[in-house]
Amino acid sequence: MVATGASAYSYKYFTVQFPAARPSVAHVEINRPEKLNAFIQPMWLEMRQVFDQLSSDSSVRAVVITGAGDRAFTAGLDVKQAPLELFNEKAGSDAARKAFTIRREILEFQDCLTAIERCEKPVIAAMHGYSYGFAIDLSAAADIRICTQDVRFSVKEVDIGMAADIGVLSRLPKIVGNFGWVKEVALSARIFGAEEALRVGFVNSIHDSKETLVGAALDIASLVAQKSPVAVHGTKELLNWSRDHPIAEGLRYTAVWNSAALQTGDVSTALMAGIEKRTPTFEKL
Repeated sequence: MVATGASAYSYKYFTVQFPAARPSVAHVEINRPEKLNAFIQPMWLEMRQVFDQLSSDSSVRAVVITGAGDRAFTAGLDVKQAPLELFNEKAGSDAARKAFTIRREILEFQDCLTAIERCEKPVIAAMHGYSYGFAIDLSAAADIRICTQDVRFSVKEVDIGMAADIGVLSRLPKIVGNFGWVKEVALSARIFGAEEALRVGFVNSIHDSKETLVGAALDIASLVAQKSPVAVHGTKELLNWSRDHPIAEGLRYTAVWNSAALQTGDVSTALMAGIEKRTPTFEKL
């Protein structure tokens, strides 16, 4: 038998909880508060494991991700401990072989972030305090973003001498729909706050404190978790597909997807619950 619940999720840098009052909701917390939740290589590799496991866990229907402590969601990459393998001589002096080695590393790093996007369950990123660099990459891969009033955002990579390469430059323009604004913050690495993030559409809402932020994120997740998991998974899949394809292709993919998904019993369950004015109950997916 496969273990489920919190006992099945044992990680060094992440805690995974299942609040008793929030059925089918998983709360993932980045757990390195003494370093402002800054990421080192084992953390992003572990994060991929967390979200791959949540994706296939039939007891989970929505996920919230937060950062431990009061100071930061995550301050980005830990530049003091970040791996230097990309820049050493392990591939010898041949430039082509170095390039292949670096490419493999970047692709693996990108995949660790994409694990959030490909997770079958909707992911809500609840950000507070310092939310720099990696925080933007991570939250851009999530489905919904909310923040505290005191949050501080920055697309930080140019400040460490590189172009961001793990997702933000691809995802952020599609989230906010303002290419000029994205270029400004990515080229300057300037800090921006909650009101600006709300104005451009990067976040959905602003909250007064971390406590109210986490509560709001769990409320959203709980509402989603009450819906048909067939419908929720399909909606996330179809929205992400349509974002990256022309309308005609999106419509065709939707027709193919729903030719199978509409055969679910969840449709009649939902309709009967509406007629009888009660909350429907759906089977695990």
